[in-house]
Amino acid sequence: MKEDKSLPLLTGDVLDDSVWLSFGELARICSLDAECLIAMVDEGVLEPRGMELQAWRFHPASITRVQVVLRLRRDLGVNLAGAALVLDLLDEIEGLQARLRHLNIED
Repeated sequence: MKEDKSLPLLTGDVLDDSVWLSFGELARICSLDAECLIAMVDEGVLEPRGMELQAWRFHPASITRVQVVLRLRRDLGVNLAGAALVLDLLDEIEGLQARLRHLNIED
């Protein structure tokens, strides 16, 4: 008997960078409870627009940030403060790499 090597069917929503997510939408997409998302905002992992929770809007890139934090916590046992530091360092590395690419283009 032949083994079925077909890929599983994936479903999801296509997100546009111009469409910001509400608190509830981000919680649903990331399968997180409100308390966990609020803790991520408090720790600086996520930076919503808006002053009050009901008005908070999150950039679609927040989904990736949440996924990285969850992976760090699950796989490495990193606490939320440590995960926030890792994200800051990754952002810094990305910025430095962009500067290097820019310098190489101009040379």
